Amino acid sequence: MPDDSELSLPLVTERLRLRAHTPGDAAWLHRVYAQPDVARYLLDDPWDAARAAREAVAREPKSDLDGGTNTLALVIERERTPIGDVLLWRTEMHPRIAEVGWVLDPAHAGQGFAREAVAEVLRVAFEHYGLHRVVAQMDARNTASARLATAVGMRREAHLRQDWWNKGEWTDTLVFGMLAEDRDAP
Repeated sequence: MPDDSELSLPLVTERLRLRAHTPGDAAWLHRVYAQPDVARYLLDDPWDAARAAREAVAREPKSDLDGGTNTLALVIERERTPIGDVLLWRTEMHPRIAEVGWVLDPAHAGQGFAREAVAEVLRVAFEHYGLHRVVAQMDARNTASARLATAVGMRREAHLRQDWWNKGEWTDTLVFGMLAEDRDAP
């Protein structure tokens, strides 16, 4: 059952703080999303400063899955320093189905920060919002994200071959999913 109370932000885990975006996030968003190795598997090319400023403003109201944007966009902070973000948004298929996505600054990779943040957002998705299903879709070449999805308990459900034209080439997509009941399974 969904928790009818308003989601209290920031979310705090053992090592991280997950907070709503502010327009002041433009500088770190640009620093992270301008990196070619970050943008490689995303749908967008590396961001310029103007794009980062627009995204910071656009993400600010996305602080509640039940709000008007149907999106929860959170900054991942480690010791008050932004190191990435994680987003959860409702799909058009059904109000109890959402998709999750994440980006982490490569300088902070390999330390379990993305796993910790995504696990917390999945907890909120099922416990607070009462979702039935959460999916994650990614470029099949993004092995780090595939490992993360598996590490948080998502199951690989599909490998779609050359289903997406992106950046001048056909790419494969991996689809991972998690049901509310999967969280209770051994």
